[in-house]
Amino acid sequence: MKHGSLGVTHLKNSGGILCAILVLAMSGSAACAAAPTDRKLYKWVDSQGITHYGDIIPPEYAAQEQYIINSQGVETDHVDAQKSAEQVAADEQKKLDAAQSAARDQNLLATYGAVSEIERLRDQRLALLSDQVKVTGQFLEVLNGRLKKLRLASMRFRPYSTDPNAPPMTDQVAEDLVRVGADIRTQEENLREKRAEEATMSRQFESDIARFKQLKGVR
Repeated sequence: MKHGSLGVTHLKNSGGILCAILVLAMSGSAACAAAPTDRKLYKWVDSQGITHYGDIIPPEYAAQEQYIINSQGVETDHVDAQKSAEQVAADEQKKLDAAQSAARDQNLLATYGAVSEIERLRDQRLALLSDQVKVTGQFLEVLNGRLKKLRLASMRFRPYSTDPNAPPMTDQVAEDLVRVGADIRTQEENLREKRAEEATMSRQFESDIARFKQLKGVR
């Protein structure tokens, strides 16, 4: 089997007698030391784990890891395998993460002079969120009280009343029930978001404090 001007010699592993390989592969050469110095071989491994040497790499192996060897059998260069789209994306993400981490460190050092400054800002912002959570909770109590009264009032009307002579529910009562119910769901979602924001902010500040201490070399 021939690839290019030199024969392709293969071994079960890369530990064979390379000089002998080159003698066989390079026509007209009497010994490794007498081989032309401007010739080079490629070394690659096929899908069966067999190591090959030749002056041209078959197209099906062109994308994998390769080693370049000179006429004296010395490895002179190395070509990494071509990366898949997923590997390229992972490498790019690592670079992005590293850049973001460096920017965060720079921002911490430029913004704060001491841990106490971070703690003071943390307390201020968490206090603000805590107040918002408290106000939202109080509003929900008012809405739930209003809904309870509306439901009691609706019991006087059909279809909730067991009285066969009960009048049908008025449009106003029906609209109030729907509106207050929707307001409660909205405020419940607001309350969940505020509490989640509060927890996230607390974790972020604790992380910033720990990193700032690390950068400053303090405990």
